[in-house]
Amino acid sequence: MVKLDIMSDPICPWCYIGKANLDRALEQRPDHPFLITWHPFQLNPDMPAGGMDRRAYLETKFGGKEGAVKAYAPVVENAEAAGLKINLEAIEKTPNTLDAHRLIHWAGIEGHQIAVVDALFKAYFVEGRDIGDPDVLADIADTCGMDASVVLRLLATEEDRREIVERDAAARGMGVTSVPTFIVASKHAVPGAQPTELWLQVLDDLAQGASLDA
Repeated sequence: MVKLDIMSDPICPWCYIGKANLDRALEQRPDHPFLITWHPFQLNPDMPAGGMDRRAYLETKFGGKEGAVKAYAPVVENAEAAGLKINLEAIEKTPNTLDAHRLIHWAGIEGHQIAVVDALFKAYFVEGRDIGDPDVLADIADTCGMDASVVLRLLATEEDRREIVERDAAARGMGVTSVPTFIVASKHAVPGAQPTELWLQVLDDLAQGASLDA
């Protein structure tokens, strides 16, 4: 097996697109060697616990409505190319994602991580749900085969909160400045929402025993 570590945030549209492109490659190479683990990286680590109004967030981040529209034009274009639906109009709040990352961490322990990551992307980008809300996170956990009551109970505590913050900081300490960032075999960093064709080439090189250093 070959480790594929993915630094991501469930409110990052490029992470959503990058996963779709990777998934398409994995579907074409069903005997792929990747052992995939998702890791926390908060786009907005200083976001208030309750999140903030989506429009205010975008206009503050991108310098007004025009800047926000311009910034999201390539997102919409690339999402459509990846066969994804992004319903930006449905998103009313930009959440703090620390609790979502805690859920991804617990899902990894229980063997449901990829399903939970998928469900979080869908909940946020398609359904416009507040993935900072414990009840929403518990519902997502339930749909992915986890115990919603246990998740709710854990979210009400400090369980693994420090670990997520420390793992986020460790990623930044490694030089990760944006997401998605993919780490292949613990040494090759592949930043950004790479096209399916690149992943197919990587998988074919691995299948042929070629060195990724070439």
